[in-house]
Amino acid sequence: MSAVRSASPLPEDPTTPPPMTTPPRKASVRLQERRGSNLSLLLDVSSLGAEPVCSVSTPKEVWLQLLHTSSRPLGPAALQPAAEDAATLNAEYQKIPPNFVSAAELDVPGHMMKDRYKTILPNPESRVVLRSPEEEAGPDRYINANYIRGYGGAPRAFIATQGPMVHTVGDFWDMVWQERSSIIVMVTRLKENNEKCELYWPQPRKRRRRLKEEDEEEEQREEEEEGETGRFGRFLLRVRDSREKDGFTVTDMEIQLCSERRPVRHYWFTSWPDHHIPQCTAPLLRLVEEVETYRKSRLPTGSQPITGPVLGPGPIVVHCSAGIGRTGCFIVSSIGCQQLRDGGEVDILETVCQLRLDRGGMIQTTEQYQFLYSTLAQYSSQLQHSKEQNQNMEDQVSIQLQNLQLDGTQNLQNQQEQVHT
Repeated sequence: MSAVRSASPLPEDPTTPPPMTTPPRKASVRLQERRGSNLSLLLDVSSLGAEPVCSVSTPKEVWLQLLHTSSRPLGPAALQPAAEDAATLNAEYQKIPPNFVSAAELDVPGHMMKDRYKTILPNPESRVVLRSPEEEAGPDRYINANYIRGYGGAPRAFIATQGPMVHTVGDFWDMVWQERSSIIVMVTRLKENNEKCELYWPQPRKRRRRLKEEDEEEEQREEEEEGETGRFGRFLLRVRDSREKDGFTVTDMEIQLCSERRPVRHYWFTSWPDHHIPQCTAPLLRLVEEVETYRKSRLPTGSQPITGPVLGPGPIVVHCSAGIGRTGCFIVSSIGCQQLRDGGEVDILETVCQLRLDRGGMIQTTEQYQFLYSTLAQYSSQLQHSKEQNQNMEDQVSIQLQNLQLDGTQNLQNQQEQVHT
């Protein structure tokens, strides 16, 4: 400062501010605001008067590169120790870029009215866009949902979305109808301290006591056959069957628009607390297995002659409350089980990165990430045990066949000896 001061001090003038020797200090940005931003950092080197030695990658580019290249394939022998190494899993999880989306990146006017959480937004490149209904000409509509790639990078295998709100229930069913989805997996309760999801399907009617009068009995039988119905948005929903499983509820419904009807199966997993993990892995593995079995049953069979475009069952719609934590755990578990069945190894790190490229923030906590490792390690052990049992059965069958062959050979020799004698 002494270098810029004159030898004799200037007289003080209360009406004239002193000359500025340094630019005014900008308001500091709080650490929380910096951490909450997912925007790229732009560096302007043109004012330096020299050509840059090398190009500078923005944080966004670095994050995307990490998400595209991070990988850690594990076989059965390495998976169990990895699942027990909490410190390594915590460090691994913390290094995965979240890839959250800012409102400026989304650029959809009025979307905030349809977002359950203002900071959980759909990635623009993979978001589901609702087309205007056939009978209404108008602009496309917004829903907080993303297409998610599945096993082997299969496009649009899943849709991850937030739990419907009162004013988005119609949008939710519009999406199910538009995408021809026949499976919905709900991984949240309706209320957990506060509201997590609006009730968006009819509740099964409790079976009433049969009345004595014949005409009333007949009327009741017709009601039971028809099932509980309700109108949600443009659609009429009818419950055909509902049954309790260990840890989840399966409801078979029919969705109807005008004269067209389609089946929808709804899986409701209620034993998973928000931001935490289930008490054990078995119910989730059973849910994953049931959903996969039903999905395969919905695939078109090759025995039918193909006379037009083949329409599959559509993406599996998965949601919790925000559509990133428990939703992500179910999808990663589903993909990981397929990896273990088909290839004998699983890459949880790569799969989580793939999900975050499609929808930011998938897998919300370190605890959930560790639970994924435990779940898939348990599934790997089950596969190994099943293979060993099958191998033992095959060995027993082989021994029995050999014994039968030996017995047959011995009987033939005995017969030949009797003929000669």
